[in-house]
Amino acid sequence: MSASLEIGPLALPYTLLLVMVAVALGSVVAQRIGRRAGVDVEPHAFRVLLVAVVVARFAFVWQYRAAYLDAPLGMLDIRDGGWNAPAGLLAAWVAGLLWVWRRRALRAPLLAALASASAVFVLGTIALALLPQNEAPLPGITLARLEGGTTSLQSFEGKPTVVNLWATWCPPCQREMPVLQRAQAEHPDVHFVFLNQGESAEVIQRFLVGHRFDLRNVLLDARGQAGAHFGQRALPTTLFFDATGRLVDQRIGELSQATLAQRLDALRPSPTTPP
Repeated sequence: MSASLEIGPLALPYTLLLVMVAVALGSVVAQRIGRRAGVDVEPHAFRVLLVAVVVARFAFVWQYRAAYLDAPLGMLDIRDGGWNAPAGLLAAWVAGLLWVWRRRALRAPLLAALASASAVFVLGTIALALLPQNEAPLPGITLARLEGGTTSLQSFEGKPTVVNLWATWCPPCQREMPVLQRAQAEHPDVHFVFLNQGESAEVIQRFLVGHRFDLRNVLLDARGQAGAHFGQRALPTTLFFDATGRLVDQRIGELSQATLAQRLDALRPSPTTPP
């Protein structure tokens, strides 16, 4: 199963859609019950949602705070998708309970909204985890290397492998490239593969030289074979494979140093895991 719903060039991760559905349902429930009780609950529901979002982001930032030391303003850039959902859900309940304790008229609509949204989110998360996942292995696709010659993607098996689908014209691809370059230098135990989609060697070389990027494993996917194989057309998309070449995670959209660190932590076996 793909990790996103693709509508033309737009790719919406299912996790984001799940949050949107949960929030929408909670809002509808709050309005209907509040209307019957003669209470305007919408401002309070919005404040609860705001608390949940802020805490979910703060909890993630705190967990990976070392990754934000070089660029602290990156903490505010939510485009990287860094959230701690359990912390946000807990914060929503704490805030909601505090509000209904102070204003008992809010009890029925606000708690009903929280309960319905939480149920959708929890059950949806469980359903997504139980659905068959796309654990496709590294494909036997042979592609041209930027410096000449060819390489099969399967040749990267044996180490955890990060495959980044990108293009020079893609602004989020450009923004995340320094993060990936730094990770490539800091993690020699991980293969980083930069799979350009549909551009010529001259265009790619000019881009890398112009931005002073020093990357290994830059491959040319002129016909978009890898994107078609994994069912991904959105750029950037980053695929994470374990040492056996099995796809274990993917990120659609821009990576920050923190969200990349989160996935690299999950990619490596724990010290107690037998080889």
